[in-house]
Parts: sequence; structure tokens; C-alpha cells
Amino acid sequence: MAKFVYRMQNILNLKTKLETQAKNDFAVANGIVREEEEKLDRLYARRRDYEEHLKDLYTESLSVFDIRETANAIDIMDYQISLQRENLKRARAALELARNALQEAMQERQTQEKLRENAFEVFKEEVKAQESKEIDELVSYRFGQAKED
Repeated sequence: MAKFVYRMQNILNLKTKLETQAKNDFAVANGIVREEEEKLDRLYARRRDYEEHLKDLYTESLSVFDIRETANAIDIMDYQISLQRENLKRARAALELARNALQEAMQERQTQEKLRENAFEVFKEEVKAQESKEIDELVSYRFGQAKED
């Protein structure tokens, strides 16, 4: 029996590699988004701590310096939170780009696999037709031999 050789196998292999790379890129982008979210959560936690400290300062002795210092720290935390939100927004945009690239790579690989499957079906039909032709020739030959005898 003949061996099936897909003439565009190298393209299928390339598409598979590109999909693997896109998966890796997506995983990296997803990790970055998680890191940025964790940073934002830590900043919110620090801000809450400063707010708690400010409340404590109001209830304890009124030290204007400490109150101003804590209020300034809260303002700084607000600024850092806004910066971190922007970082998170950029990381999510990069994640979305990586997701789109992954989807495209998967579709291209699936298209190539479908083309390979179609080519294999054509190959099987050709082999089947060839075998049928050989059987017909063999039967004709034997029938001819039987008539001569």
C-alpha cells in the first residue's frame, strides 16, 4: 500500500509551532495581568492602612504633623493607585492582543489540519480506486486465462 505524504506538512508544522508560541505569549501576558492586579490590591490595602491610621490619629491626640503626613500618604497612594490602574489597563490590552493572536493561530492550524484531512481522504479514495482497478485487471486476466483453457 502507498504511503500518505502530505505535501504541505511543513506548513502544518509551522502553524502548530506558531500556535504553541501564541499560547506561551498568552500565558506570559496573563501572568503579567495577575501581577498588576496583585500590585493594585496591595496598594489598596496600604491605602486602607493609612486611612485606619488617620482615623486613629483623629481619635487619639491631635498631632497636626502626623495627620498631615498620613493625609499626604493617602494622596500619594491615590496617585500610585491611578498609575497602577493604567498599568493594569495596558496589561489587559496586551492580554487581549495575545488572546486574539492565539485564536488566529489556532484557526490557522485547524485550517491546515482540515486541509490535511481532506488530502488524506482524497489519497484514500485514490488508493481505493487503484486497488479496484488492479482487482478488475486481475479478474479479467484470470477470466481470460480460464477461457483459453
